[in-house]
Amino acid sequence: MSEPTGSKREWSFYLDDMIAFAEKVFAYSKGLDQQEFVANSLVYDATLRNLELIGEAATHIPDDVRSANPQVPWRLIIATRNRLIHGYLGIDDDTVWSFIQDDLPALLKSLRGMRENLSSPGP
Repeated sequence: MSEPTGSKREWSFYLDDMIAFAEKVFAYSKGLDQQEFVANSLVYDATLRNLELIGEAATHIPDDVRSANPQVPWRLIIATRNRLIHGYLGIDDDTVWSFIQDDLPALLKSLRGMRENLSSPGP
């Protein structure tokens, strides 16, 4: 996806967005078990939206940056976004909950590490 000249947003802002969206997912689901999470439609819908947004922001990270950061599962993030958006009738609650509990903490750690590396002075 290319953006018109003059409206190109610095990719690090998309990284910041990904971190913020992941933090929202944790805030929304904090203290809930899977049954409570699925039963609370506001939390569930807000969480899915933020997972979609993580994937959307990932599409704006340049390929060279993605290649330099293989610890981030870029393809999985984008594929998850596509599946959530296009397969909304077939979303598996177990898969979503597992992603939040098992995959998102490591993703957030990796994204924060990327952010710290951007902030650190070079050699």
